[in-house]
Amino acid sequence: MHGLLVLSLLGLAAAGGSPNPAKQTKTLFPYETALITSSDVRSFPSLSFGDTSKPPRSKPKCRAFPGTPDWPSQSEWSKLGTFLNGSLLRPEPPQAACYSGPLQNLTQCQWLATQAGQTHFWLDEPLTTLTEWPQGSTCVLNVNATGECKRGGWPEYVVNVTSVRDVQAAVNFARNKNLRVVIKNTGHDFGGRSMGAGSLSIWVHNLKSFEYLPNFTMGKYTGPAAHVGAGIESFELFNHMARNNISLVGPGWGTVGAVGGWISVAGHGSLTSKYGLGADQVLAINVVTADGQFLTVDPFNHEDLWFALRGGGGSTWGVITSVVVKAYPPITTVTIGLNFGNIGFPSNSTNGRYPLPIVVNQGIQPPPNSNFINNKPAEFWEGVKLSYHYCLKVQELGGYCFSYIFPLGNNSFAFTSNQIIPNITASDAIAALQPLYTQLNAISIPVSLPPASQIAPALYAGNGQRTGFSNPTNTRYRSRLFPRKNFLNASLWNKTFAAIRAGVEEGGLVFHGWGYAPTCKVAGYPGCENSAVHPAWRETALPGALMEVVPAGLTTAQAKARDEHSYKYTDEFKQLTPGAGSYMNEGDPAEKKWQDSFFGGNYKKLLGIKRKRDPWGLFWAQTTAGSEEWRVVTADGYPGGQNGRLCRV
Repeated sequence: MHGLLVLSLLGLAAAGGSPNPAKQTKTLFPYETALITSSDVRSFPSLSFGDTSKPPRSKPKCRAFPGTPDWPSQSEWSKLGTFLNGSLLRPEPPQAACYSGPLQNLTQCQWLATQAGQTHFWLDEPLTTLTEWPQGSTCVLNVNATGECKRGGWPEYVVNVTSVRDVQAAVNFARNKNLRVVIKNTGHDFGGRSMGAGSLSIWVHNLKSFEYLPNFTMGKYTGPAAHVGAGIESFELFNHMARNNISLVGPGWGTVGAVGGWISVAGHGSLTSKYGLGADQVLAINVVTADGQFLTVDPFNHEDLWFALRGGGGSTWGVITSVVVKAYPPITTVTIGLNFGNIGFPSNSTNGRYPLPIVVNQGIQPPPNSNFINNKPAEFWEGVKLSYHYCLKVQELGGYCFSYIFPLGNNSFAFTSNQIIPNITASDAIAALQPLYTQLNAISIPVSLPPASQIAPALYAGNGQRTGFSNPTNTRYRSRLFPRKNFLNASLWNKTFAAIRAGVEEGGLVFHGWGYAPTCKVAGYPGCENSAVHPAWRETALPGALMEVVPAGLTTAQAKARDEHSYKYTDEFKQLTPGAGSYMNEGDPAEKKWQDSFFGGNYKKLLGIKRKRDPWGLFWAQTTAGSEEWRVVTADGYPGGQNGRLCRV
């Protein structure tokens, strides 16, 4: 545990903003009390604070870039490094171990390719993001690599943040020197927002502090809460839950950051139908804004940022250093898996053998214990359709249906879904799902519910011993929020499911569905109040995405062709769900009309806040407020790539 400091806003007014001390006190970790002082600025003017009331004197066409006249000199970088006491890094990409040159190490290269993904290596690496293609494929991990390893879209420098002072120094230096800034924690980023050629990366990964607050008051909320550092990952959050005998709404995948980009773009997980989105849990946010000021943002202080930071997009309003979120009593969950598929025979096969083992090019493999229906695609698709529709019943119980539909080739498909229901007995969960299994059996799908003894309720928090690891890949998501009304109208549901089926059956793409209902009612307070979360979230019953893993090194023409292939199916989703929107964290960084898809009617207000709070456009990330005023000038025009200089449109 790390000790907390709870300080009156009156005593910290110099940190910026217009506080309302009658409503709140600041809840800070020790690393949040180390701030840049006026003495620091006098000795190092490049760290001077910005003034949002005075428009920038000039608006350079492009951000400074290595080799351009406005790029800071080596002496300036050295001075910044000295000020940061060793926190300024210029790391080399680990992948360079595979390439000829001074960093080549073939033993290390082999380890990276075969074993690093089963460790925490890539999460703790300051440059790498877990989605590789935005980097530009200039230094791909390959044990048979040829040519030269080039930096491409990776940042030039990284600030390994240990205090708010570090963040302020990075923000002020970047703004005053016209540098591109990116913000990174673990690198879980399907849209390329955590990297950028020629950038200064603010890496908050090591801000791991956590504190349970048994009694916390914020406006209409009084109850238990947790103070969470910006570097905490989901598996760490669950371990803290177990140690403190509480439940928190957190991401499902173990190495996703539990603060920052997750809450800034709604944030979903296993408790979404019971307690709402990640953004709904927030009671206070500590953040460094584009002018370098350190603010505590809540419903009564800096209300514009309170709106924007909860659902208004990540990496665009500031650098979050910690948040306070609602905590709940211990929760148990029952998880029941549902797996079935149809297995067609290979066209050249005469011996009747199934094409097993199953290998899916998306890097995701169906469970080995699937129940197969021999060569009956019609029954398979009817079963999937029934399963998705029945998830409405699971949601009524506060539950969640986490699913995939896999194309396996040869007119063969597999479906896998976990039904996760909180605070229910095993027998009641079986009774709740039995009607679905009865319907599936009626169409010859050989599935059965497990006995109650095999699905005993388990603590949502786990045993406090979770670990996390992830491996970089090239996953592309193109998502849509399918609303409840599409399920309740029989004709519309038939068309909706036909579109999902076409994306898998004809398009050869994986469909990934997250069946839950984050209504305003379950979100509670502050929930939907003054929130930038796309309103479509409150009507959704099935956020879903078409997925693929793109090969490294695609040409621009090939990348655009793959985009257009996917759009043939996602455009049909949009026609069937007007105004429904998309989840940006698992959406398409080249999304058409992204302002509407990711933000809906909130976008105009968000753009106004962006121009007020960040007139320099310092915090830029693809498909966030104001990002249309800039573009990454790549050498080849690769769609969504970050291997190029950032310039104004």
